[in-house]
Amino acid sequence: MDVTMTAQELTVFLGREFPQVAADFAIEEVGERRIRVRLCVGERHLRPGGTVSGPSIFALADVAVYLALLAMIGPEALSVTTNCSIDFMRKPAAGADLIAECRLLKLGRVLAVGDVLIFSEGMAEPVARASLTYSIPPK
Repeated sequence: MDVTMTAQELTVFLGREFPQVAADFAIEEVGERRIRVRLCVGERHLRPGGTVSGPSIFALADVAVYLALLAMIGPEALSVTTNCSIDFMRKPAAGADLIAECRLLKLGRVLAVGDVLIFSEGMAEPVARASLTYSIPPK
């Protein structure tokens, strides 16, 4: 299956459909069943102690799988998360951007399953790992 939406097309889609959060994310690379997305960390993403909050890390994982799915199937805005499991493994570097490396493990007609490793910029080891399942609306 070929990529149907480029990084630029996904960026435009995100800005149109989710203008409230679109500026938080930068799509760095799109490939077949994979994507790399950056969370541009700002003050609103931090928790006490200056580290990125869990909800912000979850949002990055969720957006990465959503965009990886759309890159493959096209602009299906109503695709939704049906399951998520996330492991927070290390404290991210204070104030550093986070980078999600996502791959779709399954892409069916109704469900897609993605795996995401999240890295803190400048750190070699991942700070979190997430597995998400998405429901794809019928055509």
